[in-house]
Amino acid sequence: MSAARTLRLGVAGLGRAFMLMLPTLSGDRRIELVAAADPRSDARQQFEHDFRGRTYATVEALCADRDVEAVYIATPHPFHAAHALAAAAAGKHALVEKPMALTLAECAAMIVAAKRAEVHLIVGHSHSFDAPYLRTRALIDSGRYGEVRMVTAQNYTDFLYRPRRPEELDTAQGGGVVFSQAAHQVDAVRLLAGGRGTSVRALTGSWDAGRNTEGAYAALVTFAGGAFASLTYSGYAHFDSDEFCGWIGEMGHAKDPARYGATRAALGRGLLPAEEAALKDARTYGKSVPAAAKPVAHNHFGLVIASCDRADLRPLPNGVMIYDDTAVHLDALPPPGVPRAEVIDELYGTVIDGRAPLHT
Repeated sequence: MSAARTLRLGVAGLGRAFMLMLPTLSGDRRIELVAAADPRSDARQQFEHDFRGRTYATVEALCADRDVEAVYIATPHPFHAAHALAAAAAGKHALVEKPMALTLAECAAMIVAAKRAEVHLIVGHSHSFDAPYLRTRALIDSGRYGEVRMVTAQNYTDFLYRPRRPEELDTAQGGGVVFSQAAHQVDAVRLLAGGRGTSVRALTGSWDAGRNTEGAYAALVTFAGGAFASLTYSGYAHFDSDEFCGWIGEMGHAKDPARYGATRAALGRGLLPAEEAALKDARTYGKSVPAAAKPVAHNHFGLVIASCDRADLRPLPNGVMIYDDTAVHLDALPPPGVPRAEVIDELYGTVIDGRAPLHT
């Protein structure tokens, strides 16, 4: 992969989100990691060692770095709005992790600030960046299969039982599956169904007193073009919908179904909040090594089916299965060279090439 020049990126927050994006950011030659901010000295030292970049204890100091062109905001959810505002005030483009913010007022303020500063604000990574969903949208846009009429999305994971900091189990601070996971599913469905929803009816579930936040939801969304979508998500670590995706996990790696229950078992019983937070901290940058295994397939977010006039289209980790009027066949995708490269496609294309971003 070649580029006319690199995009000089600063990273706000060297936690778990950065760890998940690290194979993308370090593997895509269009990106140069030049600076980072994190309150943890061990994470800053690791970044300096790995990337020979500058580090700061605050995001505001990072945004003041004149060499940084864009900021990847991967701080905890409650800080997204303030850090996006800081980036805009410093004239920096921003790639903001989901959720965009915790309130609509915060989101509106971020949009206004970006427009005033004439910088781009891209929201992601969400799984609607993933190649299988983008290919499905391209198939829809071809007109070959008619209009999208219905989208079905289901995902069952172990999300609620992975090690969490206290605020990740507090809805008021952006915890639970609605803030952390719904953005993935909603974005993918909106991409396929045509954009703006006109109505939402939804229910949430919280049925484990030890994890006192939303662990599940179901929603029915209608869209301006007449399509409708049903969305179901459960993070209660029982059924695993990766079974529907050939036991390829969300990040594109092969998954062993014999490890059923491993997440709950690793979490253990009776851990104090500080002990669980320490387990989470052990998986962050500076204390953990990113997975070296290259993904065998693309990222995904469970079972998704787009029902059109003349076919059902099912994005999979290795392509799009097409169930048309006469046959079933796979529109195959090659394995990714760099995981989540689609994020860089959009960020680089927007900031450097001047293309309008999809995930505004």
